[in-house]
Parts: sequence; structure tokens; C-alpha cells
Amino acid sequence: MAATYEPIATTTLGSAQASVSFTGISGSFTDLVLIISAGSANTIGFNYVRFNSDSGTNYSATSLSGDGSSATSQRSSNSNKGWLGYWTGIENTIKTMSITHIQNYSNSTTYKSWITRNNNANGSTYSLGTEAAVGLWRSTSAITSMTIYNQTSGTDYNFIAGSTFTLYGIASA
Repeated sequence: MAATYEPIATTTLGSAQASVSFTGISGSFTDLVLIISAGSANTIGFNYVRFNSDSGTNYSATSLSGDGSSATSQRSSNSNKGWLGYWTGIENTIKTMSITHIQNYSNSTTYKSWITRNNNANGSTYSLGTEAAVGLWRSTSAITSMTIYNQTSGTDYNFIAGSTFTLYGIASA
């Protein structure tokens, strides 16, 4: 069975912004794909998602990352936000690309999971080559909205102007 990517929405920031939201997401697709090319107003960025404005402790994630000479992993449980990746960058420069696949997002009987792959072109102190992360939102609600934001040590930072966020739906053929 062939699958087709259908663009749902794209946001390119004309000025710095703390978060990006997609609302009114139709349940007519099988999966969602979120593609982000962004930079942060801070040199280190931890990027997160909240589905349907849920800020309860319903998110978990595991990630693996490497820079060609070392590898690290991390795990979070019972978080109030979903992990999309550890991004580093030269402040105010777009250096990171992220692709997130959200499976079975409109099913109302299962928890929602996602897989994220990040690539960071930065060569600074916190250089990160690649990262893979898996996440779980413990809710059976269909995803109808999502908000993506950048945070470090509890402080929110802006995504810089020129950052692009695109949401696709995957339709079964």
C-alpha cells in the first residue's frame, strides 16, 4: 500500500517567536510528519512538544546521540512535555534539522508515539552530530493540535526568524 505525504501547514517565522502551534489537525491521515529547520536565541536548546495543550505528566522519551567520537543517551519519564531533541547551535543561526514521525495520531484507543531524528551542523562546544529519540504521550485522545517550543533549564527561548516548521499528513493510497 503506497503512502502519500500531504502538506497540512507551514510556518516560517518572520521574527523571533517563543512557540509554534498547529491547530485544527484533521483526523483523516494515518500518521503525521513534522519537519523543523530552526535556530534558537540561546546556544543550547531542548525542543519539546505538547499535544492538545496537555501539560500533565503524560510524556516519556528516550534518546541516543553521537558526534562521531562519543555517544550519550537520556531518558525522561512522567514529564509535562514531549522531547523532540537536544539542539545546539550558534546563537541566532539556523543549524538544526529535525524530522518527527507521529504514528497513528488520530486513533482514539491507543497512546501516541513518535520517532524523531535530529541533525546538528554546529561545531561549537556542545557539538551534536545526530540524535534519535522515541517518545510516548500517554493519552488515547486523537491529536488535534500541537505546540513546539524551545526551553533550557526551565527558561523558554525564542526560535529565530527564518525558522521553518512544516506539518505533513500521510494518507494511505
